Amino acid sequence: MKNRIIAIQGNSLNQLNPKTDTTIFLALEAQKKKFKIFYYEPKNICIENNKVLAEGNFVKFYPSNKDFYTINSKKIINLSNVQYILVRQDPPFNMEYITTTYILEKIKGVKIINNPKAIRDVSEKLYSTIFYKYMPNTIFSSDLKIIKKFIKKHKKVIIKPIHGYGGNKIKLVNIRTNEKELINYIKKHGHIMCQKFLPGIRNGDKRVFIINGRVVGAISRVPKKGSFLSNMSKGGVAKIAYLSRNELRVSKIVGRNLKKNNIFLAGIDFISGKLNGDINVTSPTGLKTHFELSGNNLAKKFWNELI
Repeated sequence: MKNRIIAIQGNSLNQLNPKTDTTIFLALEAQKKKFKIFYYEPKNICIENNKVLAEGNFVKFYPSNKDFYTINSKKIINLSNVQYILVRQDPPFNMEYITTTYILEKIKGVKIINNPKAIRDVSEKLYSTIFYKYMPNTIFSSDLKIIKKFIKKHKKVIIKPIHGYGGNKIKLVNIRTNEKELINYIKKHGHIMCQKFLPGIRNGDKRVFIINGRVVGAISRVPKKGSFLSNMSKGGVAKIAYLSRNELRVSKIVGRNLKKNNIFLAGIDFISGKLNGDINVTSPTGLKTHFELSGNNLAKKFWNELI
């Protein structure tokens, strides 16, 4: 019989922001269900004697914005002996991230959220091409001529690294953008995502939460004045959001597809009613913010659906 333990693979505890962190929010709810929390960093898993081991800490979390955790004991454990593993480290989705998914995939009989193979298969931006008809005009390319032609057609274009996250390295370019700047950007990031700019972003985007294939809530994130980035890490302000009939319809389509592909927790984004092409599966966030705005505890729904 497995121990009543939930293992969390995440960033350093000191990097977590208890005011907004979804990982802590999920852990607090798990503790209410009498689970012990074992927390480790991705660099601290290994395969030894064909077992997946992790060095980390048994941690108790508290609903506090200051002293929000205590470490009870440091251990090396066999991850096959826990009941659930939450993959919660932030991107970048690089080779180190991919390596951890291969290691986790060796574990049998443990529910891992999100499924490590599914995380690899559902590339957060490229995967969105399945839903292209619901998106603004978008291309993925590393060819300067194709990108310049796209910019010429749409006048204002958002460019993003395909494996970027958190609003980092996103640029707004136009027909006057220096060609050398574009060349350097492509040289640094390789294939990039280029998308027609939607000026409606000034009124905010909508982040939709999907748990086990179902649409369970949404928030809006409004960029700070003069910015086109709605990410809260970039100064965006969160508000409660309600979906239009069409946004709900598209969200359900995406949700069913993600469930079929073993994605349990995801976040998708709309701007001006258009799916913006970010299918967040590596470490979806926003559940704590949604709770504070709506009173709806999606962490409770998460565990009720899972257990």
